[in-house]
Amino acid sequence: MHSRSIGCPINNTLETFGDRWSLIILRDTMFGGERRSFRSLLTGSIEGIASNILTDRLKRLTANGLLSRGADPGHKQRVLYSLTEKAIDLVPLMAAMGSWGLRHTNPAADLASGAQVLEEGGPQLWEQFMQELRHIHLGAPPPDVSAFARMEAAYEAVVATEMQAGQVAVAATGG
Repeated sequence: MHSRSIGCPINNTLETFGDRWSLIILRDTMFGGERRSFRSLLTGSIEGIASNILTDRLKRLTANGLLSRGADPGHKQRVLYSLTEKAIDLVPLMAAMGSWGLRHTNPAADLASGAQVLEEGGPQLWEQFMQELRHIHLGAPPPDVSAFARMEAAYEAVVATEMQAGQVAVAATGG
């Protein structure tokens, strides 16, 4: 093992992202189903990212070629962020991190549903998801199968089950 980390592919990858916020921004852009504005990334972050951190990480991700900036055709003053091919290539890594999190952490069932679908679908579904992201972010033709639809259906099923369980719990307590 060399004592220096410069040139190590894992270190170089981590240096490209910078920190967890960059991965969260990529996650939100990747799994959000659309190109994202600054405001939607700020208000849609369940982790509560601060606006100055979001600004810095968007600049870093754009400079590193993971996101592109473009004008919003529906709003003159708004900028939309889109994944680049370089970012779309991260789908297998994101799927692997989600699978690891399913096995080694205690995620919320609704938030884990997409990771579960990707884990069960494996590399074939990852490729379909990547094609769908290319359609949304890069203007490629739409895929024959929607990975987003599968993930959304899984999410809705978990939410419906949780709502039913909550209603049963309320009924059992006489509420």
